[in-house]
Amino acid sequence: MKKLLLFILGIGLASTSFAQIKFIKRIFSNEKDTTRKASFMPIPVFGYAQETGFEFGLGSIYSFYVDKKDKENRSSNFFGAASYSTTGTYNVTLRGDAWTKNNGLHFIGEIKFKDMPFNFYGVGNNTLEADKDRLVQQLFKVLFDAEKAVAKHTYTGISLGFENQRFTDKVTGGIYSTNTAVYDKDGGKALFLGVSQSYDTRNSNNYPTKGFFGRISYQYAPDFFGGENFSGSQIRLNIRNFWPLGKKIVLGLQGLYHTVQGNGNTSFYMLPQLGNDEIMRGYYGGRYRDENLFAAQAEIRYRFMERLGVVLFGGGGKVFANSDVSFKNLKPNYGIGGRYFFDPEKGLSIRIDYGIGEKRPNEERQSGFYISFAEAF
Repeated sequence: MKKLLLFILGIGLASTSFAQIKFIKRIFSNEKDTTRKASFMPIPVFGYAQETGFEFGLGSIYSFYVDKKDKENRSSNFFGAASYSTTGTYNVTLRGDAWTKNNGLHFIGEIKFKDMPFNFYGVGNNTLEADKDRLVQQLFKVLFDAEKAVAKHTYTGISLGFENQRFTDKVTGGIYSTNTAVYDKDGGKALFLGVSQSYDTRNSNNYPTKGFFGRISYQYAPDFFGGENFSGSQIRLNIRNFWPLGKKIVLGLQGLYHTVQGNGNTSFYMLPQLGNDEIMRGYYGGRYRDENLFAAQAEIRYRFMERLGVVLFGGGGKVFANSDVSFKNLKPNYGIGGRYFFDPEKGLSIRIDYGIGEKRPNEERQSGFYISFAEAF
C-alpha cells in the first residue's frame, strides 16, 4: 500500500512538474501564433499607480480579427474589469475597440464607474505639495466614437459622450474649499457631441513598429443641464510616429495637446491634468491642471524576445492658462519599463513602468510606479 501511495505521489509530482515546465516554456517562447485566431483571457486584475495604490480584481480580454485572411485588418479588442484598490478606489470598466473588414469602420466605446479618493493640489503649473487636500470623486462616464474611412488611411468620425461627477471634501478648510479659482466644487454633468479627423499608417494598433498616427477631435457640451454644470468646448490633438531602428528596436514619438474652454467659468474637474500611466509618467495625475495641456515623449522599445521587452522613455510637458501661452517651464520626465506580451501576434502586453519627474524646492522628487495593460502609446 505504501509503495502504491509513493507511486501515485510520484506520478502527481511528475505531472505537476511537466505542467510547470510547459507553462514556463510558453512564457518565454519565441514562437508566434500565425493563425490569427481569436484569444480570450480571463485575468486577475492587478495594477498599481500612485493615484490608486495597488489594484486587485477580476477581468477578461477578448481579442480577434474580423477578417483573419487580411493581414492588414487591425485586431478588435474588448476589455472588462471590476477592481478595488488599497486606497479605497472602486472601479468598473467596460471598453471596446473594434475594426470592420478592410478597416472600413472603427468603433470605440467605454463605460466606466469609479469611486476614488484622490489628492487635490489646486489649479496651475506650480501647485505645492503642502496644499494637498483629500477629496473623493464619484464618476460615471459613457463614451462612443464611430469613424469611417473616407480615403486611404484617413478617417472621419463622430462622438457622443456623457459624464457625471460628484466630489466630497474629506477635510474642510483646505485649498479645495478656500481657493476661489476652483469652480463647480460639488461636481456636475455634461453631455458631449463631437467630430474627429484622423490619419493612420501604423502597421499595428497595439504594438506599432513603423508608421504615423494623427488625430484631432472637437467636442462641444451644450448648456443642457443648466446651473453650474459644464458647458463649452474641448479640443484634443494626438500625434505619434514610429521608426524601426533595427530588427528588435523601435523609436516612438508622441505629442499631445488638450484644451478645455468653458462658456463661463470652467469646472475644475474638466481641466486637463498632467500625469498618468501613459504620458508624463512620474507625476501624480491632477497634481497640475489648467485650461491647456501640452506634453511630448519619446520611447525606445527593445523587444528582445517575442514575449519580453524593455523600454526607455523621456519627455516634458506643462499645463497653462489661456493668459500664459508659452513653452517655458516645461516639466521633465524620464524612466524605464518592462513588457510581457501575453498575445505576441496581436502585440498585447502587460507593462511595468517607473517614471521620474521634477524636484521642486523643499519637496521630494516626484516619481511614480505603474502596472497596467497595453503600450503607453
